[in-house]
Amino acid sequence: MSKSGAGGLLSREPTKERGGLPKDEIFDLMSNHRRRYTIHHCKQADGAVPLSDLAEQVAAWEKDKSINELGSAERKTVYTSLQQTHLPRLERAGIITYEDGEVELTNQTERLDIYLDIVPENSVPWGVYYLGLSLLSSLVIGALWAGVLPTGTVPMLAYPTVIVVLFTVSAAYHALTNRRYRFENLDEPL
Repeated sequence: MSKSGAGGLLSREPTKERGGLPKDEIFDLMSNHRRRYTIHHCKQADGAVPLSDLAEQVAAWEKDKSINELGSAERKTVYTSLQQTHLPRLERAGIITYEDGEVELTNQTERLDIYLDIVPENSVPWGVYYLGLSLLSSLVIGALWAGVLPTGTVPMLAYPTVIVVLFTVSAAYHALTNRRYRFENLDEPL
């Protein structure tokens, strides 16, 4: 389903020709931990990353070891896998450029950010939280209409003010939490 607008052709499913990737391809790219680790390491780096450094870091994350503890076979296995399989796949998708043994992210990576946000374990989904806050707000407003809440000792505008403050504080906390749990802000990728 697409629609024409001032900015050109808009679509729910961007295609590579228009500078986007279909959701299925994004999920396929992100389904492999070595590709996720590659993107994560490159996001943390400032500029191009040598393949040898990338392979060492990916191997260290895989083996849950420091880079100094890695054996040459562990490094070589990851290096070969990245060079022959994962980097060409990411390059074909337009996520990275790989030239002269160096890997660098493209602007296409910014389009992946929505799929790379991390939701902490045991947290309440934000949609459920805001639904609960909306229901509570509706109950307060309904109680005001029904005359159940006191308005003589408490100014009538105090109730909606508290509701707006709750939503504002919640939204600010939500924005800060999302920034903290962005894929590139984690020490180790998932």
